[in-house]
Amino acid sequence: MTQHPRSLATTLFPVALLIIAMASIQSGASLAKSMFPVVGAQGTTTLRLIFASVIMLLILRPWRATLTARTFATVAIYGVALGGMNLLFYMALRSVPLGIAVALEFTGPLAVALYASRRAIDFLWIGLAVIGLLLLIPTSGTSASLDLVGALYALGAGACWALYILFGQKAGADNGVQTAALGVMIAALVVAPVGIAHAGSTLLTPALIPAALGVAILSTALPYSLEMVALTRIPARTFGTLMSIEPAFGALSGLLFLGEYLSLAQWLAIACIICASIGATLTLRSEPKPVIATD
Repeated sequence: MTQHPRSLATTLFPVALLIIAMASIQSGASLAKSMFPVVGAQGTTTLRLIFASVIMLLILRPWRATLTARTFATVAIYGVALGGMNLLFYMALRSVPLGIAVALEFTGPLAVALYASRRAIDFLWIGLAVIGLLLLIPTSGTSASLDLVGALYALGAGACWALYILFGQKAGADNGVQTAALGVMIAALVVAPVGIAHAGSTLLTPALIPAALGVAILSTALPYSLEMVALTRIPARTFGTLMSIEPAFGALSGLLFLGEYLSLAQWLAIACIICASIGATLTLRSEPKPVIATD
């Protein structure tokens, strides 16, 4: 009927936003790695979140958001999860290649997708994503040199990512994109003491400002704003499955910006992950409109 083109456009819009967000965040991660020798992963995370807070404060004017005690609690958990996700991911990047770190971090969204699945077809796409992830994570040769602490940091970032999805959807239902600005400000407040304790006055080095601004825009301000819009338009399980493209973006970004070589198995993994994401996108059309939990 007349509604088909409209529903297709409604489906593709949040998907396009997520693709832009993922490309942006992985490019930003490559740039962030160049700051590690100067201020460490902790200092880089702090600068990223502080600059992103200022940018989003000016653009999104989060003070106009209406907050009750319940919505503030949701936003606070969203912000803490966001800060933890950023910090733990950068800690992982110190010793784990970008593509593998993203693959390990993806266990969070994948858990959300598995937990929320209701139909048999969802498990097909999740299964394809799992195969892709298993191929992305080396099992011999280089796997011996995979740093265990770095891998645990990446898995911790994945747990925070799961909370980010669940609480971001609830928080975004109340205040939309302004929630992203509030969340980043809370994340900055949580992470700043860690970064200051680690890097101290080095954080004030003027030469770091251009890179820090670039990381803040590419890795936080732009993608989290876009993700917040997408989160309120698609179900949590679909968001989680679509985010399976993230390891592919991470691996490609590592190749382009950090010179990390992609093996044939990793290209096959990317194909599996993209197929899972396309499948999830196509089956989204027949799903009911997302219901945002309000308890």
